[in-house]
Formats: sequence, C-alpha cells, structure tokens
Amino acid sequence: MKPIAKPLKQFVTGRRNFLSGAVALGLGTGLSAPAIVSRAAAAEPSVIALRDQDLRFIATEETYTTDELIALNAINDDHVEYLKETGLDEIGPGRIGAMDDAGINVQILSAHTPGVQNVPGQEGIDFAYRLNKMIADGPMATYPGRFQAYATLPLQDPEASADELERAVREDGFVGAMTNGFIGKKFLDHPDFEPVLERAEALDVPIYLHPGFPPEEVFEIYYRITRPEYNKEYQDYIFSGSGYGWHQEVIIQCLRMIMTGAFDRFPKLQMIVGHMGEGLPFFYERIVGDMGHATESSLKKPIGQYLNDNFWFTTSAFFQDELLHLLLRYISLDRVMFGTDYPFADMKQGTDWFRAVDLPREAKEKIAFRNAAKLFGLNA
Repeated sequence: MKPIAKPLKQFVTGRRNFLSGAVALGLGTGLSAPAIVSRAAAAEPSVIALRDQDLRFIATEETYTTDELIALNAINDDHVEYLKETGLDEIGPGRIGAMDDAGINVQILSAHTPGVQNVPGQEGIDFAYRLNKMIADGPMATYPGRFQAYATLPLQDPEASADELERAVREDGFVGAMTNGFIGKKFLDHPDFEPVLERAEALDVPIYLHPGFPPEEVFEIYYRITRPEYNKEYQDYIFSGSGYGWHQEVIIQCLRMIMTGAFDRFPKLQMIVGHMGEGLPFFYERIVGDMGHATESSLKKPIGQYLNDNFWFTTSAFFQDELLHLLLRYISLDRVMFGTDYPFADMKQGTDWFRAVDLPREAKEKIAFRNAAKLFGLNA
C-alpha cells in the first residue's frame, strides 16, 4: 500500500476523545469501529453504580506496542505521534491503573497490528521472539496474574511460527497466538500454514483472527476511490480498514477455513473472532442457508456447527446491547467473551456497558470471565 503523504495530525486525539467519534482512523492500529454505549448505560448511569460491581472481567483483545514495532508499521512521523498518544506502549502502572478503575482483572495482550507477520526470514523470527520475551519478562512477570498474552508469530515462516508458538506457550505461559489478516497474499487456510494450525491444536491453544490491511491489488480493486473530488484524505484507508473492510475480511477468512476443511483436519482447533463477530451475526442465516447447501457434500458437518464448535467471539469495541443479543441468538453463550479493544476503546466504558446489559447474572459471569478462564486455562 502506498504511504500517505499528508500529515495525520488532525486525527491525533487522546483516547477519551476517541469514543466521541472524533477519530475513525484505523491505519494499522488494531482499531475497530467506535464503541457505542448501551441505552441503559447512557440513560441511567445511577443503575451502573448499583449493578454487578463485583463482576470479574478478563479482557480478551487488548493491544500493546513498542518503539521498534511502531517504527516497523507506522505510515509516517505523524502516525508515530498518534500511536504514542493512544497509550499503546504503556504496559506498566498506567495501564494497571486504568484496569483497576474499570474493574478488569486480567488483560490478554496482543501486538499492534500487523505485528511482525510481514517481516521475512531470520529478521522476522528474531523480532517475534524479542516481542514475546519482552512481554513475558516485563508486564507478565512484573504484575503476576494481571496480564496474559497471545504470541506474536513470524508467519512468513510457518514452521518457525509453529516452533515459536510452542516455545511461548510452554516456556512463557502464553495462551494462544494472534494473526492479522492477510499474510502476504494468503490467508490461514492456505496449505503453507498447516504447521501453525496443527501445532495450535496439539498445544490446545486458540488463534485470534484479527483483521489487517489488504494487499495492494485488493486495495485498488475494492477500496480505491477513483473520482478525485470524492477521494478525501485517508478515506480509502479507513474504508479498507476500521470503516468497513476489516470486518468483512475476517468473515471471509473464517468461511475459507471452514470450506477448505481446516476443522475436519484439525477438529479440536479453536479460533477467536473479535468485534462482536465482525458482522457474522447479521449474515448468519444467509451463510448457513446458502453456503450450507453448497458445502454439504464436501464437509463433515454443517457450516453452522463449525461456528459453534471451533469459534469463540468477543465483544471488543462494540458495546451495543442489540449486537450482543443478536450474537447470542446464533452463537452459544458458552462461546462469547468480553473484550474492550484497549486502548482504541475505553475499558471503563466497556465494563460499565456490560454491567448494565440485561442478562441473568450467570450469563454475565460466563461472558465477563468464566468462558475466557475455561478457554485459556486461567483461574476463575
């Protein structure tokens, strides 16, 4: 993708202002659509103060970065400034304070999109190892029990990625891996990545399917606005990212994995999808209807069964009652987990929203922390 020439300064705001809708810029940040507080939380803040204040939370999509990672993935100097102002690189007392204020007990950390998955050769392998060791020896060791992490993988080398995943899980206690959309011009369903899927299943750890920006050819065909009078600054990039493209891309990758038999070959493999299912609940009936018929002779199970047997879904950055209830209409309560997408969404806004959601206490506990504790093998 071509660099952006104009400055990003007009989009640089603090995280408190982000949720007001002032910033909608994805640009390699892990950003999703702005969170929207539930009607109950917005209209009756006094209710929040009284309801479920003792609820524990494990937040399952929480991002970090480093100066080295920003230098790799930032678009220009002003983008560097934006990323630093978000608090991405604060994984010490400042983040712990925000977690305490929100009532979050544990964050599952993941590297800033797209991590190092586009760095080839030994450079990528070494970079992934440094990031993983930094998290293990830094915040995980300094604040025992408060941070867990998904391994960052050098996915240009699938065999090395499988080995690094195993090392990070066995030696450092990581709870899975995160990927970020396209790996070059391939998705995880490509045969090249069978070693990664096989190792994740053998280790009994999930892979989080986070979105990422598309290859140049896809970007040009789907997202480039060719009429210059309508091609406003950064519009194409937001369109291909947090504004729309990211969410469709994750659904496509999920369906490709199902349709190419990944879960027939690796039936215990578990995947995580964020952002309230990336639009999947809206399309669910069409997918299981039309695609179910088209794949009934090639797959061992109906498509809808894979979505409930091999996928978990998080609430990250989509703090909307209607979307949560739609997700629960199609996906088992036992497969939904809480997440905030911090620092691109506000932790306290997320926990306040969820405390006010109209669900039985038992259901809230499952989403807030019990399902994640079960999946990741953590103490509830």
